[in-house]
Amino acid sequence: MSDNFSATDGLRPTLLAVFAHPDDESFGCGGTLARYAWSGAAVHLICATGGEEGSFDPEHLAGYTTLAERRRAELECAAQALGLSSVIMLGYRDSGMPGAPANSHPEALAAQPLEAVAARVSHEIRRLRPHVVITFDPIGGYRHPDHIAIQRATVEAFHAAGDPARFPDGLPAYAPQKLYFHTFPRGALRAAVRLMPLFGRDPRRFGRNQDVDLASLAEVEFPIHARIDILPVIAARDAAGACHASQGGGGGRRARILTRLLSLLGGHEIYMRAHPPASPGLRETDLFANVRL
Repeated sequence: MSDNFSATDGLRPTLLAVFAHPDDESFGCGGTLARYAWSGAAVHLICATGGEEGSFDPEHLAGYTTLAERRRAELECAAQALGLSSVIMLGYRDSGMPGAPANSHPEALAAQPLEAVAARVSHEIRRLRPHVVITFDPIGGYRHPDHIAIQRATVEAFHAAGDPARFPDGLPAYAPQKLYFHTFPRGALRAAVRLMPLFGRDPRRFGRNQDVDLASLAEVEFPIHARIDILPVIAARDAAGACHASQGGGGGRRARILTRLLSLLGGHEIYMRAHPPASPGLRETDLFANVRL
């Protein structure tokens, strides 16, 4: 399927992205979402939590009563920049990083039963009827509890939505055709781990709160089955990232790191295909390849 596919009602390609926090859609695969949205596909986003545990500077709360309120406004801004058709908030609470007290909050996403979250995602799959679903890789990118929780729930929902006996909700069963996991290029990550000590940085204590172990992440290898060219929509992706000012968008350190990483990748976002199983040597350049409308 090319980027000139028809957007006629009933034939419109539909993509559903399922992530954990406001900003995951922009900093992870924003280029992919923008590419398909601006090419005529219906692109929907499920955001599982309000991002209440994200770190921020006090000035970012000016005009807002809570961080979740600020982050929801940032997400709405990003959704417009990316051209998303809709944003669905599941309403769970941000669980924070591994070991944080927020992990055990009764409303935290990571504290919810897998089946309960999967039922929510399955309902949206049946309602939106996407051809393609994307979510995190099995370790949630960098082992965030919420990333892992929504990834597992999405996989469960993807396979359950087509079975009328699973999570009955009054909607017809519907089975999407393809499931992809967004992941990071391990070659570039390993290079960063080697270079960081030369600049006085510890790769095992990365990020604003020094709670991301890049060295351990570089050791986990996932197969790459799809590389999506995002150079034509870089401006849209960057505009979406800039919306998330409280999380380092708009020219902050995180944005600069991602820009440098993008240049190493040659302007691509990469994916592992989870369903249908990938044949040896599979290399796709379009997530809608061989999709039946």
